[in-house]
Amino acid sequence: MEVPAELAGGKDAAASLPSMSQPIPVEITVVKAQDLKTLKSNVLVTLVRVEYNGEVLGDSPKTGVLPSGTAEYNFSTSFECSPDGPNSLEVIVQKPLLLTVLEVGPREKKKTEKITPLGQAVVDLLPLLQGVRSLKVFAPLYAVPASSSEKLHPKATGGLEVTVSTKELLLSATQFSSGNLLSITMEAAYSVPGVFTVEGQQNYMACLQIPAAGEKELLLLFQNGILKADGEKEPLPRPKNWPLGTILAPGALAIPNSFIVGGPYEDEDGDLTRSKDREFRRQAESTKRIVWDTERRCYLDAAAVAVAPCICFVPSLQKRIAECRYWPVELCKMSMASGGKGKTSKADKGDEDKQIAFHGVAYVNMMHLLCPGVKQIRGAFRVFSYQDGEVFEKTRIQHSIFRDLRSQLSLAKEGLGTSPVSRAAPTKAQKEDKDSSGTAVEAYEKCVTSVAAAILREYHELFGKQLPDQGVIDHGTLEEQRRQLNYELNTSGKYFAFKEQLKHSVVKIVREKYLKTEAFENQGQLQEFLSELYVFLVGHMHIALNKLLSGEDVSSTPTPCATNKQLLLFAREAEANRDLKLASLFYSQRIAQDQCSIQSWLDYGAFCLLHKDATKAQECFKKALCLDPQHTQSLLLCGIVAVKLQHYEEAEIFFEDACCLEPSSIIAWTLSGLFYELQNNYIRAERNFREAKKLLQAQLEEERRILEAAEAEGKKPSTAPEEIPDGSADKLPEVVEGVTSKEKATALQEAPEAPCLAPGPQPPPCTIFMKTVEFLMKVNAVRFVHKALAHELLSLQGGPTCAYYLALAWTYSLQEDLPRCEECVCEAIRIDPTNPNVWAQKGHLCYLKKDFDKAKNCYEQVISFVEDAVDMHFVYLRLGSIYLEEKEYGRAKQIYLLACDNSASCLTWLGVGIACYRMKEMVEAEDALSEANALNNTNAEVWGYLTLICLHGGRQLEAEQCYKYTIKLGLKNSELLQEIDATQSRFGFGNPSL
Repeated sequence: MEVPAELAGGKDAAASLPSMSQPIPVEITVVKAQDLKTLKSNVLVTLVRVEYNGEVLGDSPKTGVLPSGTAEYNFSTSFECSPDGPNSLEVIVQKPLLLTVLEVGPREKKKTEKITPLGQAVVDLLPLLQGVRSLKVFAPLYAVPASSSEKLHPKATGGLEVTVSTKELLLSATQFSSGNLLSITMEAAYSVPGVFTVEGQQNYMACLQIPAAGEKELLLLFQNGILKADGEKEPLPRPKNWPLGTILAPGALAIPNSFIVGGPYEDEDGDLTRSKDREFRRQAESTKRIVWDTERRCYLDAAAVAVAPCICFVPSLQKRIAECRYWPVELCKMSMASGGKGKTSKADKGDEDKQIAFHGVAYVNMMHLLCPGVKQIRGAFRVFSYQDGEVFEKTRIQHSIFRDLRSQLSLAKEGLGTSPVSRAAPTKAQKEDKDSSGTAVEAYEKCVTSVAAAILREYHELFGKQLPDQGVIDHGTLEEQRRQLNYELNTSGKYFAFKEQLKHSVVKIVREKYLKTEAFENQGQLQEFLSELYVFLVGHMHIALNKLLSGEDVSSTPTPCATNKQLLLFAREAEANRDLKLASLFYSQRIAQDQCSIQSWLDYGAFCLLHKDATKAQECFKKALCLDPQHTQSLLLCGIVAVKLQHYEEAEIFFEDACCLEPSSIIAWTLSGLFYELQNNYIRAERNFREAKKLLQAQLEEERRILEAAEAEGKKPSTAPEEIPDGSADKLPEVVEGVTSKEKATALQEAPEAPCLAPGPQPPPCTIFMKTVEFLMKVNAVRFVHKALAHELLSLQGGPTCAYYLALAWTYSLQEDLPRCEECVCEAIRIDPTNPNVWAQKGHLCYLKKDFDKAKNCYEQVISFVEDAVDMHFVYLRLGSIYLEEKEYGRAKQIYLLACDNSASCLTWLGVGIACYRMKEMVEAEDALSEANALNNTNAEVWGYLTLICLHGGRQLEAEQCYKYTIKLGLKNSELLQEIDATQSRFGFGNPSL
C-alpha cells in the first residue's frame, strides 16, 4: 500500500472539497497513428474508437493508411468530469482512456464492411489531477491477438499521438497541494489450498474496504486472478496491471512506468519476514498460486485530508487505523454461474453464498502508515478461514464484503469492463430474496438470545446470581456447575425444547438465505455445506450473545460527532456544574479532533490553570506555542504559568518576546509591567505601563477622529475596540460565569492622560488595566487579575466602576468567597442597575447559595433587558432548572427552547424533553431527547427519560435497551431511578435482570 509523493500535501491542508459549479469537459483528440504496418503489413483503411469508463465516446471517420504506416485521424471527442456524474475524480484517478484501432475491410456484395480490432492503447489521466491542463502523449499500440488465418508481427512498434486537455484545472493549486493518492497493489496469493483448481468457471477475487470522506466506504475489488501451476516464479521487476478485467490486447493492461520491484523478505511489513520463513516463501512462489499484479488507486479529497509531517490521510482513514490496526483483506474463490444463454436461474439471482467455494481473510497491520516518514507498506500476510467472530474481534468489522455487501460489490464490478454494460434494476424477486435472507438471520439471532436468556435463568435458579464483589469462580467449580446444568436440562426435557426452538430458525436460514431446498447429490457436498453453515451459525451466535451479555448492541453506541464549538460549550457546561472530570474529557476531545488547533490547547490550559494543575497548563500552552512560535497569546500564557510555577527568568523571556513580536499590543506591555512589579523592578514596570498608555492614547485619538468624521457626515460611527492580541485568527472563549467588562458595548473614554471626548454623559473609563483584566479573566489568571484591579483602583478619579466590581466579584466567586462576592455585585448594581451582566452575576451567586427564588428573579430580570448578557446560555439553563423544580413545566419548556435556539446542547434539549414528558407530550419529549442523544449519547439522564417514555409507550425491547444504557452510564439522579423502578413495576416490564 503506497501513498505516492507526487500528491503529498503541503503545510496548508485546509482546502475545501474539490467543487465544480459546472461539469468540466475533458477534450480528447487522436491526432494520428504511426507504424500501423508493424501490426499488420497489408492494412489499408482504419478508424479509431475512443472509450472511457465503459462508454464509447465516438468513432473517427475511416482513414486510409499511408505506405509509411501513418493514418491521420484528427478526431476529437469529449466527456464531462463532475463530482456527481459517472466520471468523477475517483474514476479519473484509476481508469485510463482506452483507444482501439479498428481495421475496415473491403465491402463485399450484400454484406457490410468487416471491422476487426487491430490494436489497443491506453492513456493514464492521472496527470490531470496533478496540475496539468493539457496532456500530449504517444501511446503505444498493443496488438490484438489474430485469428489462425492471420499473422501479426511479434514486435509491433505502432502508437497513437493523443492530446487530452481541459479548459480549467480539475483541481486548484490548493486542492492539488492538499490532496493525496492512495494506491493498493495486489500481487499474488501463494500456497493456495486444494480447492483452487482450473476445472470449471472460477473467479479468484480479493477485496477490502477503504473509509472515505463522510460515511462513504470504497470497496476495492481485485478480480480475475490467474491460477498458475508449478513453475518458475514471476520475474522482478514486472509491470502492474490496470483493473480493467477483460481487454482485447493483453499488452495494454500494463500501467505505464509502474512496476513491482520486490525486495528482501526482511524489509517487508508482513507476517512472514523471519529467517525460518525464507525457504517456505521461495517454494510457495514457484508452486500453485493466484496472480493478480493489479493496482487500484483512491483519490483522497482535500477537504478530508489531515496533514501529518510526511503523509496525508482522510481523517476517517487515519482514525480507523488508530482505532483498529488490522484491516481485513478478503479472498474468495467464486464459482461462475453456467445457466443457459439469456436466462438467469433463481440461484444466480439470490443464492450468493452458495457460489463461494472458498472464503478466507488476511489481517493487514496498517499501523506502520501512521509512523512519520512511512509512505508504503508491503509484505506477505497469512490467510485464515473467514469466521465472523474472529474478524469482528480483530477488526471491529461486522460484515463480509463477499457475503453481505454483494450488492455494492456488483456495482463496483460493473464499472470495470471495457464496453458499455446494461445495468438493469434489481427485480422484485431479488429484493424479496435479500429481505427474507436478512429477516431469517435476524430471527435466528433473536432466537439465540431468547434461549441464552432462558439458560441463564436456569443457572441462576440452580446456583444463584454471582455478584461482582464475590470474586471469580474457580475453574473446577465452573466445570461442576456446567455438568449439573447439563443434567438438569436433559432430565427436565428443556434441552430438547431449546433445540426445537432453534431448529425452526436454522431451517429458515437454510431455505431463505442459502436457498437450499433439494437433497445433496453426495456425502461430500453435504459435509461441505454443513461446515459452511456451521461457521455462519456460530458467528451469528457470538454476535447475539454479545448483545445479551454485554448489555448493549454488537457495537457500542457510536460516539457522536460534535463540532469543536459544541465540545467547548459542553466543557463549559460541565465546568459550571462542577463536574470537572467530564469537563476535562470534553476539552481533551476537542484536542483529539484537531491536534493542530492552537485555541483548543489554550482553552484546555486555561481550564487546568484554574483548577490547580499548573504543570498541565504549562504543557498545553507550550504545545500551542510549538504550533506557532509567533502566537502572542501563547507567549503571554506561557509567561503567566511560568510565574505560577515560580520560573521567573523563563517568564521574563516570554513577556519580552511578546512585546517584541507585537509592539502595538496594549495587553502585552501591561502584563509585562505587572510581572516586573511582582519582581520589585518598578523602573521597568513603570516604563512598560507608560508604553501601554501611549498606545491606548493613540488608539483613543484615532477612534475620536473617526467619531468626529462620522458625526460630520451624519453617520453613526462603527468603531472596534482592540481585540485580544493573538497574532492569529483564533479567539479565546467567553468566561464560563459570563463576567466581562462592559467597555466593548459602550463608547470609550480616555485614560487619565488622554484628552476628553465630546461633552455629554460620560461612559465608564477605559484603561490599560481593565483591557488587561478582560483578557486575564478569559484565561483564569486570578493572581494577575488582582494585581491589575489594584492598579485600576489607584488610577481611577471618580471611584470604582461597574466593570471593576464585576471583575472583583468574579475572582471572589472562583475562590468561593460568596459574602465578598455579594458585596461587589451589590455595588455593581448600585452603579449600573440596567446592566444585564450584573444581574446575571447576581443570579449565579444566588443559585450557588441555593436561594432559588432570588436567582429566578435575577434571571427573569436579565431576560427582560433588550441587550443580552454575555452568558445567556447559563442564564437559560439555570432558570429552566428552577422552573422544572417548581413544576412550572410550560415556562421551563419555553426557556429551554430559547436556549436551544441560542446555543443548542445536550442539556438544553434534555430540559425540553423533561418539560414535555412532565406535560405528557410524549412525542415532543422523545424528539427532544433524541436531539440530546445525538449531541451527547453518554448522558445517563437522557437515557433514563427515554426509558420512561418507552415504558409508557409499551415498547418493551426499547425500554430494556434504554434502561441498560441508563445503568451502564451510572445514573446518579436517585429520584429518577426510583421513578423508573416504580414505572417498571407498574407496567411489568423494562428491567431485563428481573
